[in-house]
Amino acid sequence: MASPQRASGLTLWSALGTVYLVWGSTYLAIAFAVESLPPLLSAGIRFLTAGILICLWFVLRGLPLRATFREIAGSATVGLFLLLGGNGLVVLAERTVPSGVTALVVASVPLWIVVLRGIIGERVGRDLIAGVLLGLLGVAILVIPGGLNGTLDPYGLAILLGATISWAIGTFVSPRLRSPRIALLSTAYQMLAGGSALVVVGVLRGEAAHLDPASFSVRSLVALAYLVVFGSIVAFTAYTWLLQHAPVSLVATYAFVNPVVAVILGALFRGEPITPAIVAGAFVIVTAVAFILWRQQANRAASQPQVAAAAD
Repeated sequence: MASPQRASGLTLWSALGTVYLVWGSTYLAIAFAVESLPPLLSAGIRFLTAGILICLWFVLRGLPLRATFREIAGSATVGLFLLLGGNGLVVLAERTVPSGVTALVVASVPLWIVVLRGIIGERVGRDLIAGVLLGLLGVAILVIPGGLNGTLDPYGLAILLGATISWAIGTFVSPRLRSPRIALLSTAYQMLAGGSALVVVGVLRGEAAHLDPASFSVRSLVALAYLVVFGSIVAFTAYTWLLQHAPVSLVATYAFVNPVVAVILGALFRGEPITPAIVAGAFVIVTAVAFILWRQQANRAASQPQVAAAAD
Protein backbone atom coordinates (compact mmCIF):
# COMPACT_ATOMS: atom_id res chain seq x y z
CA MET A 1 0.00 0.00 0.00
CA ALA A 2 1.36 3.41 -0.89
CA SER A 3 2.31 5.69 1.94
CA PRO A 4 0.23 8.85 2.47
CA GLN A 5 1.28 11.83 0.37
CA ARG A 6 2.90 14.65 2.30
CA ALA A 7 0.81 17.66 3.21
CA SER A 8 1.53 20.84 5.15
CA GLY A 9 0.85 20.73 8.86
CA LEU A 10 -1.66 23.58 8.65
CA THR A 11 -3.68 21.88 5.89
CA LEU A 12 -3.59 18.52 7.65
CA TRP A 13 -4.77 19.86 10.99
CA SER A 14 -7.40 22.04 9.33
CA ALA A 15 -8.86 18.94 7.68
CA LEU A 16 -8.62 16.94 10.90
CA GLY A 17 -10.20 19.78 12.87
CA THR A 18 -13.05 19.86 10.35
CA VAL A 19 -13.74 16.16 10.88
CA TYR A 20 -13.48 16.55 14.67
CA LEU A 21 -15.86 19.51 14.94
CA VAL A 22 -18.31 18.87 12.10
CA TRP A 23 -18.87 15.16 12.68
CA GLY A 24 -18.97 15.82 16.42
CA SER A 25 -21.63 18.48 15.86
CA THR A 26 -23.87 16.34 13.62
CA TYR A 27 -25.44 14.72 16.69
CA LEU A 28 -26.58 18.13 17.90
CA ALA A 29 -27.80 19.03 14.39
CA ILE A 30 -29.80 15.78 14.19
CA ALA A 31 -31.39 16.55 17.57
CA PHE A 32 -32.44 19.98 16.26
CA ALA A 33 -33.69 18.53 12.97
CA VAL A 34 -35.96 15.89 14.52
CA GLU A 35 -37.59 18.47 16.78
CA SER A 36 -40.05 19.30 13.99
CA LEU A 37 -39.04 17.33 10.88
CA PRO A 38 -40.08 13.71 10.15
CA PRO A 39 -36.96 11.75 11.18
CA LEU A 40 -36.52 9.21 8.39
CA LEU A 41 -37.81 11.42 5.57
CA SER A 42 -35.50 14.29 6.59
CA ALA A 43 -32.56 11.89 6.86
CA GLY A 44 -33.38 10.48 3.44
CA ILE A 45 -33.60 13.97 1.92
CA ARG A 46 -30.26 14.79 3.55
CA PHE A 47 -28.40 11.93 1.92
CA LEU A 48 -30.22 12.05 -1.41
CA THR A 49 -29.41 15.76 -1.73
CA ALA A 50 -25.77 15.21 -0.78
CA GLY A 51 -25.45 12.29 -3.22
CA ILE A 52 -26.97 14.30 -6.07
CA LEU A 53 -24.69 17.27 -5.35
CA ILE A 54 -21.61 15.04 -5.40
CA CYS A 55 -22.70 13.53 -8.74
CA LEU A 56 -23.30 17.03 -10.10
CA TRP A 57 -19.79 17.99 -9.01
CA PHE A 58 -18.43 15.01 -10.96
CA VAL A 59 -20.36 16.06 -14.06
CA LEU A 60 -19.21 19.69 -13.86
CA ARG A 61 -15.59 18.54 -13.60
CA GLY A 62 -16.01 16.15 -16.50
CA LEU A 63 -15.36 13.09 -14.34
CA PRO A 64 -17.05 9.79 -15.20
CA LEU A 65 -19.92 8.47 -13.13
CA ARG A 66 -19.63 5.03 -14.71
CA ALA A 67 -19.46 1.98 -12.49
CA THR A 68 -20.15 -1.71 -12.96
CA PHE A 69 -23.30 -3.31 -11.57
CA ARG A 70 -21.20 -5.13 -8.98
CA GLU A 71 -19.56 -1.86 -7.86
CA ILE A 72 -22.91 -0.10 -7.56
CA ALA A 73 -24.39 -3.08 -5.70
CA GLY A 74 -21.45 -3.10 -3.28
CA SER A 75 -21.77 0.63 -2.58
CA ALA A 76 -25.54 0.32 -2.20
CA THR A 77 -25.16 -2.53 0.31
CA VAL A 78 -22.76 -0.48 2.42
CA GLY A 79 -25.09 2.53 2.15
CA LEU A 80 -28.03 0.50 3.43
CA PHE A 81 -26.11 -0.67 6.50
CA LEU A 82 -24.49 2.70 7.25
CA LEU A 83 -27.27 5.11 6.37
CA LEU A 84 -30.57 3.22 6.60
CA GLY A 85 -29.62 0.99 9.52
CA GLY A 86 -26.99 3.18 11.15
CA ASN A 87 -28.03 6.79 10.66
CA GLY A 88 -31.73 5.99 10.31
CA LEU A 89 -31.87 4.35 13.72
CA VAL A 90 -29.79 7.18 15.21
CA VAL A 91 -32.29 9.84 14.10
CA LEU A 92 -35.13 7.75 15.54
CA ALA A 93 -33.26 7.32 18.82
CA GLU A 94 -32.40 11.01 19.15
CA ARG A 95 -36.07 11.87 19.55
CA THR A 96 -35.74 10.64 23.16
CA VAL A 97 -32.01 10.08 23.81
CA PRO A 98 -29.72 13.12 24.38
CA SER A 99 -27.31 13.85 21.55
CA GLY A 100 -24.24 13.54 23.78
CA VAL A 101 -25.27 10.11 25.06
CA THR A 102 -26.05 9.06 21.48
CA ALA A 103 -22.56 10.02 20.33
CA LEU A 104 -20.95 8.12 23.20
CA VAL A 105 -22.89 4.94 22.46
CA VAL A 106 -22.08 5.24 18.73
CA ALA A 107 -18.41 5.51 19.71
CA SER A 108 -18.64 1.81 20.60
CA VAL A 109 -18.76 0.85 16.89
CA PRO A 110 -15.06 -0.24 16.81
CA LEU A 111 -15.88 -2.68 19.62
CA TRP A 112 -18.54 -4.40 17.51
CA ILE A 113 -16.16 -4.60 14.56
CA VAL A 114 -13.77 -6.63 16.70
CA VAL A 115 -16.70 -8.88 17.66
CA LEU A 116 -17.58 -9.36 13.96
CA ARG A 117 -13.98 -10.32 13.22
CA GLY A 118 -14.20 -13.03 15.83
CA ILE A 119 -17.57 -14.27 14.51
CA ILE A 120 -16.19 -14.93 11.01
CA GLY A 121 -13.21 -16.75 12.45
CA GLU A 122 -10.48 -14.11 12.26
CA ARG A 123 -7.87 -14.31 14.96
CA VAL A 124 -8.58 -11.74 17.64
CA GLY A 125 -5.94 -11.21 20.31
CA ARG A 126 -6.68 -11.20 24.00
CA ASP A 127 -5.76 -7.53 24.15
CA LEU A 128 -8.51 -6.63 21.69
CA ILE A 129 -11.01 -8.82 23.55
CA ALA A 130 -10.07 -7.01 26.75
CA GLY A 131 -10.60 -3.69 24.97
CA VAL A 132 -14.07 -4.80 23.82
CA LEU A 133 -15.05 -5.87 27.33
CA LEU A 134 -13.79 -2.56 28.70
CA GLY A 135 -15.78 -0.63 26.11
CA LEU A 136 -18.95 -2.59 26.81
CA LEU A 137 -18.45 -1.86 30.50
CA GLY A 138 -18.31 1.83 29.60
CA VAL A 139 -21.57 1.54 27.65
CA ALA A 140 -23.16 -0.19 30.64
CA ILE A 141 -21.98 2.54 33.00
CA LEU A 142 -23.41 5.10 30.61
CA VAL A 143 -26.85 3.67 29.91
CA ILE A 144 -27.87 1.38 32.80
CA PRO A 145 -28.24 4.07 35.51
CA GLY A 146 -30.25 6.29 33.16
CA GLY A 147 -32.40 3.35 32.09
CA LEU A 148 -33.11 2.28 35.66
CA ASN A 149 -33.96 5.72 37.02
CA GLY A 150 -35.99 6.74 33.99
CA THR A 151 -33.78 9.59 32.77
CA LEU A 152 -33.02 7.68 29.54
CA ASP A 153 -35.61 6.02 27.32
CA PRO A 154 -34.96 2.23 27.22
CA TYR A 155 -36.65 1.94 23.81
CA GLY A 156 -34.47 4.71 22.41
CA LEU A 157 -31.37 3.04 23.85
CA ALA A 158 -32.35 -0.28 22.22
CA ILE A 159 -32.77 1.47 18.86
CA LEU A 160 -29.38 3.09 19.36
CA LEU A 161 -27.76 -0.28 20.02
CA GLY A 162 -29.19 -1.53 16.73
CA ALA A 163 -27.73 1.53 14.99
CA THR A 164 -24.22 0.81 16.27
CA ILE A 165 -24.40 -2.83 15.16
CA SER A 166 -25.67 -1.87 11.69
CA TRP A 167 -22.96 0.78 11.33
CA ALA A 168 -20.33 -1.75 12.41
CA ILE A 169 -21.56 -4.29 9.85
CA GLY A 170 -21.46 -1.66 7.09
CA THR A 171 -17.95 -0.64 8.06
CA PHE A 172 -16.87 -4.28 8.31
CA VAL A 173 -18.19 -5.38 4.90
CA SER A 174 -17.15 -2.22 3.04
CA PRO A 175 -13.58 -3.31 2.20
CA ARG A 176 -14.85 -6.80 1.40
CA LEU A 177 -17.23 -5.63 -1.34
CA ARG A 178 -16.33 -4.28 -4.76
CA SER A 179 -16.94 -0.54 -5.12
CA PRO A 180 -15.81 2.29 -7.45
CA ARG A 181 -12.10 3.06 -7.11
CA ILE A 182 -12.85 6.75 -6.59
CA ALA A 183 -13.87 6.92 -2.92
CA LEU A 184 -16.07 9.99 -3.35
CA LEU A 185 -18.04 8.31 -6.16
CA SER A 186 -18.57 5.27 -3.98
CA THR A 187 -19.84 7.59 -1.24
CA ALA A 188 -22.28 9.20 -3.68
CA TYR A 189 -23.76 5.80 -4.56
CA GLN A 190 -23.94 4.90 -0.87
CA MET A 191 -25.83 8.13 -0.16
CA LEU A 192 -28.20 7.68 -3.11
CA ALA A 193 -29.03 4.11 -2.05
CA GLY A 194 -29.26 4.82 1.67
CA GLY A 195 -31.18 8.07 1.15
CA SER A 196 -33.70 6.41 -1.17
CA ALA A 197 -34.24 3.59 1.31
CA LEU A 198 -34.75 6.06 4.17
CA VAL A 199 -37.40 7.91 2.16
CA VAL A 200 -39.20 4.65 1.32
CA VAL A 201 -39.18 3.44 4.95
CA GLY A 202 -40.26 6.90 6.11
CA VAL A 203 -43.25 6.78 3.76
CA LEU A 204 -44.12 3.25 4.93
CA ARG A 205 -44.01 4.50 8.53
CA GLY A 206 -46.62 7.11 7.63
CA GLU A 207 -44.34 10.12 7.91
CA ALA A 208 -45.41 11.49 4.51
CA ALA A 209 -49.10 11.18 5.38
CA HIS A 210 -48.64 13.38 8.45
CA LEU A 211 -46.42 16.03 6.91
CA ASP A 212 -47.22 19.54 8.10
CA PRO A 213 -44.77 22.06 6.61
CA ALA A 214 -46.27 24.78 8.77
CA SER A 215 -44.90 22.99 11.83
CA PHE A 216 -41.31 22.91 10.55
CA SER A 217 -39.17 25.23 12.65
CA VAL A 218 -36.44 27.42 11.19
CA ARG A 219 -33.96 25.75 13.54
CA SER A 220 -34.82 22.29 12.20
CA LEU A 221 -34.54 23.43 8.58
CA VAL A 222 -31.19 25.13 9.21
CA ALA A 223 -29.97 21.98 10.98
CA LEU A 224 -30.98 19.86 7.97
CA ALA A 225 -29.14 22.20 5.58
CA TYR A 226 -26.08 22.02 7.86
CA LEU A 227 -26.21 18.21 7.79
CA VAL A 228 -26.39 18.17 3.99
CA VAL A 229 -23.59 20.65 3.31
CA PHE A 230 -21.22 20.20 6.22
CA GLY A 231 -22.04 16.81 7.71
CA SER A 232 -22.41 14.90 4.45
CA ILE A 233 -20.16 16.76 1.99
CA VAL A 234 -17.55 19.01 3.63
CA ALA A 235 -16.55 16.70 6.47
CA PHE A 236 -16.53 13.57 4.34
CA THR A 237 -14.41 15.30 1.69
CA ALA A 238 -11.96 16.27 4.44
CA TYR A 239 -12.02 12.69 5.74
CA THR A 240 -11.34 11.25 2.28
CA TRP A 241 -8.47 13.70 1.79
CA LEU A 242 -7.01 12.75 5.18
CA LEU A 243 -7.01 9.05 4.28
CA GLN A 244 -4.77 9.96 1.33
CA HIS A 245 -2.42 12.35 3.17
CA ALA A 246 -2.23 11.33 6.83
CA PRO A 247 -1.49 8.16 8.81
CA VAL A 248 -4.60 6.07 9.44
CA SER A 249 -3.79 6.01 13.15
CA LEU A 250 -4.10 9.81 13.23
CA VAL A 251 -7.27 9.91 11.14
CA ALA A 252 -8.89 7.27 13.38
CA THR A 253 -8.69 9.61 16.38
CA TYR A 254 -11.98 11.15 15.22
CA ALA A 255 -13.70 8.06 16.70
CA PHE A 256 -13.02 9.20 20.26
CA VAL A 257 -12.89 12.99 19.73
CA ASN A 258 -16.35 13.24 18.11
CA PRO A 259 -18.29 12.02 21.17
CA VAL A 260 -16.47 14.46 23.45
CA VAL A 261 -17.38 17.31 21.08
CA ALA A 262 -20.99 16.07 20.97
CA VAL A 263 -21.30 15.95 24.77
CA ILE A 264 -19.95 19.50 25.14
CA LEU A 265 -22.19 20.91 22.39
CA GLY A 266 -25.24 19.10 23.76
CA ALA A 267 -24.62 20.62 27.19
CA LEU A 268 -24.02 24.12 25.81
CA PHE A 269 -26.85 24.37 23.27
CA ARG A 270 -29.53 21.97 24.54
CA GLY A 271 -28.87 21.96 28.25
CA GLU A 272 -28.23 18.21 28.27
CA PRO A 273 -26.98 17.17 31.71
CA ILE A 274 -23.47 15.84 32.22
CA THR A 275 -23.91 13.39 35.08
CA PRO A 276 -21.18 11.44 36.89
CA ALA A 277 -22.36 8.29 35.04
CA ILE A 278 -21.96 10.06 31.69
CA VAL A 279 -18.47 11.27 32.63
CA ALA A 280 -17.41 7.82 33.85
CA GLY A 281 -18.95 6.00 30.88
CA ALA A 282 -17.42 8.47 28.44
CA PHE A 283 -13.98 8.02 29.93
CA VAL A 284 -14.16 4.22 29.80
CA ILE A 285 -15.56 4.10 26.24
CA VAL A 286 -13.07 6.61 24.85
CA THR A 287 -10.19 4.79 26.58
CA ALA A 288 -11.34 1.43 25.20
CA VAL A 289 -11.74 2.74 21.64
CA ALA A 290 -8.36 4.46 21.77
CA PHE A 291 -6.75 1.26 23.05
CA ILE A 292 -8.36 -0.89 20.33
CA LEU A 293 -7.35 1.50 17.55
CA TRP A 294 -3.81 1.66 18.93
CA ARG A 295 -3.48 -2.12 19.22
CA GLN A 296 -4.89 -2.68 15.72
CA GLN A 297 -2.41 -0.21 14.28
CA ALA A 298 0.43 -1.82 16.23
CA ASN A 299 -0.58 -5.28 15.01
CA ARG A 300 -0.63 -4.06 11.38
CA ALA A 301 2.80 -2.47 11.78
CA ALA A 302 4.17 -5.67 13.30
CA SER A 303 2.84 -7.81 10.45
CA GLN A 304 4.28 -5.64 7.66
CA PRO A 305 7.95 -6.63 8.20
CA GLN A 306 6.91 -10.31 8.12
CA VAL A 307 5.10 -9.79 4.81
CA ALA A 308 8.13 -7.98 3.39
CA ALA A 309 10.45 -10.78 4.54
CA ALA A 310 8.21 -13.39 2.95
CA ALA A 311 8.28 -11.41 -0.31
CA ASP A 312 12.07 -11.41 -0.28
